[in-house]
Amino acid sequence: MAQESLRLVSHPIAAHDGRLPRHYTLEGQGAKKDISPPLEWYGVPDGTRSLALVVQDIDAPDPEGPIGLPEGFSGKESTAGRKFGGIQESVNDWKQPGWRGHIPTSRGHHIQLKLYALDDEVHLGNKARHHRVATFELGLVTKDKLMEAIEGHVLGEAELTAVF
Repeated sequence: MAQESLRLVSHPIAAHDGRLPRHYTLEGQGAKKDISPPLEWYGVPDGTRSLALVVQDIDAPDPEGPIGLPEGFSGKESTAGRKFGGIQESVNDWKQPGWRGHIPTSRGHHIQLKLYALDDEVHLGNKARHHRVATFELGLVTKDKLMEAIEGHVLGEAELTAVF
């Protein structure tokens, strides 16, 4: 039997026809704002030892040039990392760990969530914790550094794009 391909799913995004609901952005209201969307993945390849998740606004200008995760997941809470298999977060563009909602300057931006199944753990140095790293809008540890670290270790990848 052939193994299923790695898939990444977010039911709230799918329920909104591929649009990112407001409460996952800085435009949400009260407690329903700036929280990460729930994510599920299926078909993790045999031999996977860790997963890396990169979230980026692919329409944003480049700053140097032109299991699953529940809604509101935060590895900052000491029990959350243990409860979800030791998942830890890197820093974002605000130099803080975890999700920060998007607030692009205009509508129509595409928020890309890309999941990588890896045959090894990722070690990114002191600025990012390792072991099943979930990376959100990489800041101090750049996306380029992550991509370099996982080169040759990717067993599968899945992508989900939401429109803001």
